[in-house]
Order: sequence, then C-alpha cells, then structure tokens
Amino acid sequence: MIAVLALIAGVALGLILKPTVPVELQPYLPIAVVAALDALFGGLRAKLNKVFDDRQFIISFVSNVLVAGLIVFLGDQLGVGGQLATGVVVVLGVRIFSNVAAIRRHFFKA
Repeated sequence: MIAVLALIAGVALGLILKPTVPVELQPYLPIAVVAALDALFGGLRAKLNKVFDDRQFIISFVSNVLVAGLIVFLGDQLGVGGQLATGVVVVLGVRIFSNVAAIRRHFFKA
C-alpha cells in the first residue's frame, strides 16, 4: 500500500512541478526507463512465481539502470552511442517481452 501511495504522490509531484532533464542527460533517459521497465516486469514475474525478494529487486533495478547508462555513455565516448543504445534497447526489450509472456501464461494458463 505504501508503494501505491508513493507512486501516486510521485506522479502528482511530477505533474505539478514539471521537472526538466538536463540536456546532457537526455540521451540516457529512454535507456534508463527501458532498463527500469525490465526490472519492474522481472519483479512482477518473480512475485507471481512466489520467488520475489525485495533486496534482489532493488539491486536489479539500480544495476540495470546504471549498467545500461554506462554502456550508452561508453558508446558516446567511442562515437557509437546510437548503435549501443539500440543494442541495449533490443536486449532489454527481448527481456521485457519474455517476462510479459511469462506473466501472460501465468494469468491465462496458455
């Protein structure tokens, strides 16, 4: 229940304050969102399989975002940031769809 209230409060604050992302960090925001979604769907899948561990979820969430951002940052430094960003999105997208398929199978038994 606390998580739901925190989510509602966060969305409300975001709508009221309208925060902006610094220009230097804008290329990393979509990658961070996709990495966070990967951790979120992985956590939901673990919860449905009754193997959810909150500590493991937090570590997975933070490390996914940091590693994905680091890969894109290194790609920017090497001059191939766009290609590495695409690679990160593809890999995390495959993981997201895999988790969503497992969640769907859990609910619909198909």
